[in-house]
Amino acid sequence: MKESVFKNPVPLSLFHYCLNCFTNAGPATVETLCQQLTFSVPDRFTQRQRKRKPHQRQTEAHTQAAGGRLSTSFMDTRAIFKASGFLILTVISIPSNLFICCAFLHTRLTEAKLTPADVILCHLAIANLTSAFTRSFPQMLTAFGCQNLYDDIGCKMVLYFYRVSRTLSIKLTCLLSTYQAVLVAPATSILDCLKLKIPKYLQHIIVSFYGFCFATSVHSILFCYSKLINNTVPPYTFNYEYCYLTYPDYTVVISVGLSLFFRDFAFIVMMAVMSCYILVLLYRHGKKVKNLRSSDNGTSGSRAETKASRAVVTLVILYTVFFGVDNAIWLYSLSIVRVAPLISDIRGFFAILYTSVCPVVVIATNPKVKAKLKLPKFKSLPHSIDTSSSTM
Repeated sequence: MKESVFKNPVPLSLFHYCLNCFTNAGPATVETLCQQLTFSVPDRFTQRQRKRKPHQRQTEAHTQAAGGRLSTSFMDTRAIFKASGFLILTVISIPSNLFICCAFLHTRLTEAKLTPADVILCHLAIANLTSAFTRSFPQMLTAFGCQNLYDDIGCKMVLYFYRVSRTLSIKLTCLLSTYQAVLVAPATSILDCLKLKIPKYLQHIIVSFYGFCFATSVHSILFCYSKLINNTVPPYTFNYEYCYLTYPDYTVVISVGLSLFFRDFAFIVMMAVMSCYILVLLYRHGKKVKNLRSSDNGTSGSRAETKASRAVVTLVILYTVFFGVDNAIWLYSLSIVRVAPLISDIRGFFAILYTSVCPVVVIATNPKVKAKLKLPKFKSLPHSIDTSSSTM
C-alpha cells in the first residue's frame, strides 16, 4: 500500500478529502479506504480537477494579469514622479547655490568686506551645494535608471559628505537666526552683549561647526556599502538606491538614530526660539514706527533690518517644516526592520528640499545677491553722434 501511495502522488487538497473519510468511517473500513485512496479516489479526483482546471486557469490568469498591470502602473507612476521631483530639485539647487557663492565672492573681491550675515549665508550656500551634489544629483541619476554609480569607497565618501553638509546647514541656519535676533534686540536685552562678540569670533564659530559636523558623521563611513550580498536587503538597512547603509543590529540603529535626532533637535529648538523672539520684536517695532515712516531718517535702515529679519524667519519656518517631516519618517524607520522604497523616497525628497528653497529665498531677499542679477545698462550714444554718422 505504501509503494502504491508513493508511486501515485496525491494532491494536497486530496488529503483533506481522505481525512474526512477516516474521521467519519469506523476501524473496519480503514483498509477499504486505503485501497480507494490508492486507486479509486485519485481517479475521481483527477476527473473533477480536469473539469475545473480550465475555469480555474482562466480565473487565475485574469487575476495575475490584473495584478501585474496594477503593480506595473504603480511602479511606472512612482518612477515618473520620483525622476521629475529630483530633477527639479537638482536643476534649482545646484545653479542657485552656485550663483550665491559667486555673488558673495565677487562682492568680497570688488566692493567691500562682507557682513557677518553674508558670511553665514555664503557658508550655508556651500553646505546646500554639497548636499545637492551628494544626495540630489545621485538620486536623480538612479531615478533615470543609472546603476553602479559608486564603489564602496565612493559610497562612504558621498554619504559622509552629505551627512556633514546636512548637519552643517542646520547649525548655520541656527547661527543666522541667532545673529539676526541679536541685531534687532534692544540695548536692554541680554543678547546685546553678543552684538560685538559674534562678528569678532565668527570665523572660530564656523570652524568649530565644521569640526563638530565632521566628527559626528563618522557612522556613515563605518556602515555604508555600494552592493549587497546575494542581492538581498538585510534587516536594519537604509536603501539610498545608489548606496546602502546597513547597521549590524537593532541596538546600533537606535543608538545612532536617536543621537543624531537629539543632536539636530537641540539646534532646531534654538532657532525656533530665536525666530519667535524676532517676530515679537518686529511686531513691537512695527507698532512704534507706524506714525514715523515719512519723517524718520533712520527708517530706511530699520526697514532693511526688518526685511532681513523676515527672510531669516522664513528660512527657519521652512527648515522646521522640512526637518519635521524628514525626522518623523526617520523615527518611523527606526521602529521597523525594513523600510518601504516609497517611504525612503519621500524622506529623501524632504531631506534635500531645503537645498532648493533656501537659495530662492536668499536671492529674492538679499540686496547684494539680487543686485548681481541685474544686467548692466548700456548708455545710449549722444544724438549728435548719431546724426553725424547718418550724414556720412
